[in-house]
Amino acid sequence: MRASGAGRSRRAVAAVATALLAGALGLTGCAKDIGGGTAGSAGQGCRLNPPPVVTAGGPVVHRPGPAPNAAAMKVGLAFDIGGRGDASFNDASVAGLERAKREMGLAEVKELDAGAGEPEDAKQTRLRQLAQEGFDPVIAVGYAYADALKIVAAQFPRTRFAIIDEDLRGIPNVTPLVFAEEQGSFLAGVIAAHRTKTCHIGFVGGVRTPLIQKFEAGYAAGAKAAAPDIRIDRAYLTPAGDPSGFQDPNKGAEVAQGQLDGGVDVIYHAAGASGKGVFSSVKSAGAKAIGVDSDQYRQPSVADYRDVIISSMLKRVDLAVFDYVAAAARGDLASVPEKFDLSLDGVGYSTSGGMIDDLVPTVDAYRAAIATGRIKVSDRP
Repeated sequence: MRASGAGRSRRAVAAVATALLAGALGLTGCAKDIGGGTAGSAGQGCRLNPPPVVTAGGPVVHRPGPAPNAAAMKVGLAFDIGGRGDASFNDASVAGLERAKREMGLAEVKELDAGAGEPEDAKQTRLRQLAQEGFDPVIAVGYAYADALKIVAAQFPRTRFAIIDEDLRGIPNVTPLVFAEEQGSFLAGVIAAHRTKTCHIGFVGGVRTPLIQKFEAGYAAGAKAAAPDIRIDRAYLTPAGDPSGFQDPNKGAEVAQGQLDGGVDVIYHAAGASGKGVFSSVKSAGAKAIGVDSDQYRQPSVADYRDVIISSMLKRVDLAVFDYVAAAARGDLASVPEKFDLSLDGVGYSTSGGMIDDLVPTVDAYRAAIATGRIKVSDRP
C-alpha cells in the first residue's frame, strides 16, 4: 500500500518484501556504514547505492483501541506562530482535531493564535484563558510554549495539557507529543538523492534550533546513504531565539534562490510558512522541492506550487493530536507513545501527485530498515 495524503498505513512496516533487489546491500547497523554503490539510472547525476535488503517482521505498530465518544469534551488549541493556514505544522494539528470531530463526535474546539514578536507572557495568557474557560485538554502547538506551560500547568493541576515538540516530562498533567523527525527526513534525503540531476541538493531550515537540526541531520544522512558523493547545501533563515524564520516567505525565497543559483536542483525545507517562499523560487527555477509536516501537495495555500512538490516528509502531528484526544477521552493518557516514530507511522512520506511512484520500493526498503532498527539515524547534524 502506498502512502498518500495522510500517510502510509500503519500496517505497512511489518509487511515489507523480503528482498527488493537482487544483490542489494546488506546493512551493518548504521546509515553511515552503507557503501559499495552502483551507477545511478540514466539521467541522474549521482552514483546510487542499491537499497537495503529487508526481511519481514519488526516492531509492533501502535494500534490504539476503538475511538471513544468525545462529545462531552472541550479541547483548546494554542497555535504556534503562523497559525491556521500555514500549510504545515499548525494545519496538521487542526487536521487531528477535525478527525476527532468526525470519528469521536468532538463538538467544541477553541483555537487561539500567536502573534509575531509577542512577549513571552502572551503564551501564558493563551494557555490560562483556555484553562479558565473550561477547555480540557489544552494542546500547546510547539516547543515555544515549554516555559509558559510549566507555569500554567501548575496553576491548573486538574486541567490536562499536551505540548507538541517538547519532551517536557515530570509534570503530572502535561503529556509531551514528540516525533522522530530525523527518521522521516532520512527518507526525504533518499528521495532527493534519486531525483537530483546535478548530484547537488539543498536544505532550508526556519530557525537554527536542535529540533530543526533533527530534520537537517536525517535529510543529510538519507541522501548520503543513497548517494555517497552527493553535495548538500544547508541554510537557516534565522538563529535560535528568532522565530521569524518560520514566517518569512520572502527570506525563504531568497535563501532558496541562492542555493539554486549554486547548482542545487532539489530543496527540502523545514521552515513553516516560510516554505511558501522556498516553493516559489524552486518553481521559478524549474527545480524540485520536498515539503514538510503535512502533505503539502494537497495544501490549498501552496496549490500554486504543487507541480514542483515531489513529496513531503509527513510529521504526523495530526495522528498525535488525534491519539492524544482519544486517550484523554478514554482516561488513559499512559497509552500515548513516548515518541511517534516510523514504527508507529508517526513520520513518513507522501506520494501525492505520482512524481515518485517509481521510488516507492526503494524508499520503503529504507523505511523498513529504520523501523526495524537495522538503520540507526542520528538526530544531530
